[in-house]
Amino acid sequence: MRVVVVSTSYPRHREDFAGRFVADSVERLRARGVDVEVVGPTSFRDFGLADGGIAAGLRRKPWLAPPVLASMVAATRRAARAADLVHAHWLQVGLAAMLSGRPYVLTLHGTDVELARRSKRLAGAILRRARGVICVSSALADSARALGALDPQVIPNGVELPSEIGVEETPPHVLFAGRLSAEKGVEDLIDAAVGLDVRIVGDGPLRDRVPSATGFVSRSELSQLYARAAVVCGPSRREGFGMVAAEALAHARPVVATRVGGLVDLVMHRETGLLVPPRDPAALRSALDELLADAGLRARLGRTGRDHVGSYCDWDAVTTRLLDVYRAAAA
Repeated sequence: MRVVVVSTSYPRHREDFAGRFVADSVERLRARGVDVEVVGPTSFRDFGLADGGIAAGLRRKPWLAPPVLASMVAATRRAARAADLVHAHWLQVGLAAMLSGRPYVLTLHGTDVELARRSKRLAGAILRRARGVICVSSALADSARALGALDPQVIPNGVELPSEIGVEETPPHVLFAGRLSAEKGVEDLIDAAVGLDVRIVGDGPLRDRVPSATGFVSRSELSQLYARAAVVCGPSRREGFGMVAAEALAHARPVVATRVGGLVDLVMHRETGLLVPPRDPAALRSALDELLADAGLRARLGRTGRDHVGSYCDWDAVTTRLLDVYRAAAA
């Protein structure tokens, strides 16, 4: 089978975080014998937007959307001439897949659904014409149905379990990793964590509010940070999947997360972590205090979390389900 994967977010070098979960999926598809060609930011003209993320760049410079889309469509059509199928990641990219002249499937990741609510008719057309709609969480599947998808399937992002569980540092501390932006709830964490030892890894528009943040780090460095943390915090105000939460659970680290989006598929209250309402620093602080004070509870939640992610986000199972969607769409 020949498949063209189209994404505005795809790593351009080994330590590039952008679209890493898409690249990981491509690697596993190729290992299963699928001939995959990627149409990513280096395949079409990005007008200088790729460095900060094409989606974020277009929010700043919306007038560049038509030429970016035209370039992406042209690159997708060229790549898809001999393909059996096009797989688009993110709803807006689905327009390029729809115009490729080939059958296509579409994966929704979260931010695309928020943007789609502004253009529901176009979103509905893209979703209805897709041969398969994949959502990385149950919440996104509900949103996809509301926009017109007929039978969206929930297939989470895959996560690899580390071979060993690290030893947390003493005294215990909290880790936040991700984009420093309003939707990730980093401001709520700042308000909640006064006086606590919190390590913040990431970058973004709110960096000036978090002068202690270390910026983005390599995958290997992030893995070491998970291994040493006592608790990982995901205070998002919205979240399509929750990759940081999934990776933390894979490292047997309990997660304090908000009850939003895909986080509720990963964090089961008092089984794999603690769930709190979004935008509630007081509830967030209470949950963090409880876990930091109870090593036994941390260990129990961490073990259950690792088992849950090991089955729910298992790469072999995720790839098999994706191939099933491909075969049905190409038939």
